[in-house]
This record gives sequence, C-alpha cells and structure tokens, in this order.
Amino acid sequence: MEVDALVMRYGDTVAVDGLSLTVEPHTITAVLGPNGAGKTTTLETCEGYRKPQSGSVRVLGLDPVRDARALLPRIGVMLQEGGAWSGSRADEMLRHIAALHAHPLDVAMLEERLGLAECGRTPYRRLSGGLKQRLGLAMALVGRPEVVFVDEPTAGLDPAVRRDVWEVMEELREDGATVVLTTHYMDEAERLADRIHIIDRGRLVASGSPIELTRGGPTSTIRLVVTKPFPPGAPESLKAALGDQVEVVVLDELSLLLTGSADASTLARVSRWCEENDVLPESLTLGTRNLEDVFLELTGRTLARGVTE
Repeated sequence: MEVDALVMRYGDTVAVDGLSLTVEPHTITAVLGPNGAGKTTTLETCEGYRKPQSGSVRVLGLDPVRDARALLPRIGVMLQEGGAWSGSRADEMLRHIAALHAHPLDVAMLEERLGLAECGRTPYRRLSGGLKQRLGLAMALVGRPEVVFVDEPTAGLDPAVRRDVWEVMEELREDGATVVLTTHYMDEAERLADRIHIIDRGRLVASGSPIELTRGGPTSTIRLVVTKPFPPGAPESLKAALGDQVEVVVLDELSLLLTGSADASTLARVSRWCEENDVLPESLTLGTRNLEDVFLELTGRTLARGVTE
C-alpha cells in the first residue's frame, strides 16, 4: 500500500495534511495516532470509501476508487462498528459474505476459531459488543483477502479472546496476507506490528519497528500519580528541581510522566519535591521507555480508547 502526499479536508478542517507512508507486503503494520489525527480518514481512503482530494493512494497497485471492481475482492475490511444487518443472525451474515467470494474460508472453522460457534443463531442486534467485534473480523477474513484492514479489532474483548485475535492476525501474516491495523492499545501494537506509523494532525511524525521507535533517547521513565490535582505550576517546579536532563509531561490532572536519566536518585528527589509541595503520591514507579512513552513524546497526547475521530 502506498499513500503519497494525501490531503483530505472537511470544510475548513484539514484531516490529512500531505501524508505519505507505505505498507510492505506480508507484514502487520499499525497506524497510530490520537483521536482526530486522521487515521480513520486515511484508511477509509485506502479502502475506497473516500476519494483523495489531493495526492494519491494505491493498494495492491490499484486505485481504490477507479479500480474498485478489481480491488474489492482482494481486500477485507473490519469496521469498528456496524457492517452487518441488525436482524440477520451471525452465522447467516457470515455465510452470506462467504458466498460473495470465489474461494472463501470454511465458515464453521472460522466461527470456531473466533468463538462464534455458539452464537450463530443469535440476531446481530442482540450480540454483545465483543461478539460483534469478532463477527466483524470474521466477515473481513472469510474471503481470504490479500490485504485486510482492521480497525480496533480487540476493543471490548476479554484478555483470552484478545490473544486469540492476535494469533489469527499473526497467522494471516504467516499465510502471506498483509494486515493494516489501527488500535488504541500500545501493547497490541508492540506485540503485533512489524512496522508502526505514528500520525498526528494529519501528518506522519514517526515510522519504524517497535524496537527502532523505542531505542535511543531517554531509556527510563518515572510515572507519578497523586491523590488530588497538582498545585499550579507543578510541572515547571518539578522540572526545576530535577534539572534539564529530565523532561516532565502532564498526562492528566493526577499524573505526570518523567523521562530522562531516571534512577534511584531521581526517585528520591521526586519524593522530596512531593514532601516540600504538600503533594501526596498514590504511586511512584520507575520503568523503561516503551511505545506509549514515545507516542506521548511525539504527540503530547494520550490515546483515548474506544473513540474514533
């Protein structure tokens, strides 16, 4: 998949601002970004739901709008919500989608693999949110797509089913398919993705493998969570106490993220600052730099789960 200088607007709002990125074949590629970053608009353009206003998009070498007839049988799309008729039964809907393809996967096998076998007679509108997610993934996969787009595939799923979905996507890659994933779960992206694109305000801000993105720069973090909102000027005051080697990022009114040469001495200075400023910590933890830390450094914003732009 190739996105080249893509621009998409909604009225005066620029949703995608000259975005360029590529997705290599036979990989799992995660596209990450805060709400409103342009992820969904970009992928909907790649799926053929929207026509580029400027720039170009190619999927399997084809224009998703002009060559839709040739492209659609070769891709699968899992929407975050919807995609099935409310009155149809789960098994009925999946078999209907399978019948539209020349060489579909075995429906019974797919239902068993994704934990849908026992709800096949249940109307879609009566399925739980998690079961709707699993059915949406099954509908995207049943046609044996060469490229599959999955939007928040594990939102609302319990940990066991979540791991099953991860295994299915890894098996797709092993079988030669390409997976393009959006997710608000950093651990999911780190576990699955061969390559990650981080976008913010419609622009690409970083690309690389999870290891490439997390190595280098600060290697340690301290998360300070308090019992009541910080006093005015707290981030600036704490940074002054710690020195220029430590960056302080506000996560919310009750938590701060410190990145830099954080060690036991830094922890002691943070504790002393809390005592001097009448701040009561709920937790104070030292850890290593991870993908979420990188995301915060690049965008200055957290990922709000379960909400699309």
